[in-house]
Parts: sequence; structure tokens; C-alpha cells
Amino acid sequence: MSNDGAVAGIVLAGGRSRRMGEDKAALEWEGVSMLTRITDAISARCAPVFVAAPASSQAYTTLADGSPLHWVTDEAEDSGPLGGLVAGLRAAADAGVEVAFVCATDMPLVQAGLVDELLAGLTPSTDAVIARDGQRDHPLAGVYRTSAADALSSLVDAGELRMVAAVEAVVTRRIGVSDEDWLTNVDAPEDLHRLHASRVT
Repeated sequence: MSNDGAVAGIVLAGGRSRRMGEDKAALEWEGVSMLTRITDAISARCAPVFVAAPASSQAYTTLADGSPLHWVTDEAEDSGPLGGLVAGLRAAADAGVEVAFVCATDMPLVQAGLVDELLAGLTPSTDAVIARDGQRDHPLAGVYRTSAADALSSLVDAGELRMVAAVEAVVTRRIGVSDEDWLTNVDAPEDLHRLHASRVT
């Protein structure tokens, strides 16, 4: 059954947060966990919202109990964000949704406006629209057709882990967005401290 016009949200939260030293999804951001901050922001445009994280991940073991979010835990083991993307897209497809907004759990400044701008760039001939800033592509700030899951799954089966391979495997459009702050991610404690400081000044 197709849920016409609906846009799912998929937050990839399965990373091991090695550089941060603790689970990024559970980090506090403005009084809530970073995962809650992001899911609240995208819920203004996306429903349902899925969180892709293996059952063994810190995010799942720390945050899933009692959570109202839809957790997707069946990604291939050690398949990285690409495996999480495939699992999330398949869950969204099973919910009857044809398009999903995808982001990582370390993007605390994401806003619903990013979803709107990426959706505006989606055409009938494209499988994905990803954000691009002045320096690089952001495949974890994009909208993807859920029908792309099979092509992306083939990459995972072949041992591919790079997200750049995902956007090369499907018809992808890259667009600039009006606020590049939306694309800010935090990989290490110094990134988080710097971002907090910039918000205060």
C-alpha cells in the first residue's frame, strides 16, 4: 500500500563514535539527547521517523527502551552507514512510503527546511537528492527513493561501505542549500565544544 505524499525520516545512529569517545546519539544538546533533537526537528516534515541502529549499538541499548521512535535493527553487521541506509529505506518502503529524508545522528543543527529544499530538488528521473556545500557532497543529508534499496543492498553484499558509492550507484542530484549550518556534524569532542561556543557568542 502506497502512502502517497508521505516522506519518511531515517536517522542513522549505528556508528561506534570512536572519535567522540561516547555515543553521539545520547549526547546532550540543548537539554535533550542529540537523537531527540534531530528526530523532533525532522518530525515536522517526516512521518514515520525511523532510527537505524544495530541491536548491539550504543544508541539502541541506551535509548531504545521506552522510545516512541521506530527502531530498525536489522542492518547487515559491520556494514556502516550504507547498511543502515538500506535497512532504513526498506523499513520505509514496508510502511508504504516512497521517499525518505536521511541524516546522521551527529547533525544537531538540522531543520525541517533542509527536508523541504531537498524535496524540491527531486524529479521523476532522480533516485536521490543530496546536499552539497562549497567543498563536498553530503550523502547523509539527502532524500532517497525507497526503491533504491535493492541497488544499494547489492553494494553492501559486495562489501562496499562507502556512502560515495551509494550516490554513484543511483541517479543522484546534488544541490546547494540555503543554510549550510544545517549540514554541520560533530565527530569529536572539540567539534561539539566549538559548536556550543559559536551558539553562545
